[in-house]
Amino acid sequence: MLTVKKVLNNNVLVAEHPNYEEVVLIGKGLGFGKKAGDYVAGEQAEKFFVLKEAKEQEQYKQLLDYVDEHFIGLMNDIIELVEDRFSVQLHEHIHIALTDHLYYAIKRVKQGLDLTNPFLPETELAYPKEFSVATELIDYLSNELHLEIPPGEIGFVALHIHSALTRRSLKEVNRHTQLIAELVQVIEKSLHLQIDRKDVNYLRLVRHLHHAIERITKGQYFDNQETLNNVLQTEYPICYNLSWKLIKIMQQTLKKAIPEAEAVYLTLHLQRLSKQ
Repeated sequence: MLTVKKVLNNNVLVAEHPNYEEVVLIGKGLGFGKKAGDYVAGEQAEKFFVLKEAKEQEQYKQLLDYVDEHFIGLMNDIIELVEDRFSVQLHEHIHIALTDHLYYAIKRVKQGLDLTNPFLPETELAYPKEFSVATELIDYLSNELHLEIPPGEIGFVALHIHSALTRRSLKEVNRHTQLIAELVQVIEKSLHLQIDRKDVNYLRLVRHLHHAIERITKGQYFDNQETLNNVLQTEYPICYNLSWKLIKIMQQTLKKAIPEAEAVYLTLHLQRLSKQ
């Protein structure tokens, strides 16, 4: 038996759990007539998850003021599916962040408002597994709610999943995706070309930029390419100079020093692209 700590509504309550301290229990009519200190049978709950922090509990309670129980149930199925696909227990905040995001996204779809995502290709390239699971989630929601959710939403959900998996803020994850899109625009403008987004060299470049940003952010860059640096500067001056232009943009956005070795990798990627 679990002890009720706080009733959030007729179907959701916070209870004391012997192993997890506080948990959120979800079940039809579970909270009806209950008050703090009452006992509740754990098997009565259809779902439960851990919501440790008081701030998270308060935000979740506010969420229940405008999100209906059916949608809360769907979201818990979705989050369980994500945890199953990645074999992890996600940070509790995803129950609030993803529920809130998708609730308003679906509201906009029902109102006929268009949801565009300019960073969809970059998101898919940067986070392929998250993107694949997000596609599965959006298909599931579309079927359950009998409406067509635009594909752009897959990218937003993929970023939420990545944020929860890495414990990095959504703001930071978004900033990195936007930075890659900005760098690609600078490349197209400087080399006077329209990059084919399906070209294998473009895929390699975006993956490289993504991994470079991750390494730079974590301070895990140790490469030394001084000799090759000098050769490329002479052989491919246009691409070499463009690589430094991109490095300066990355430096300004990430507020981190970028190792000189990055110029070598970028020059090689740019040279391959410029052959288009």
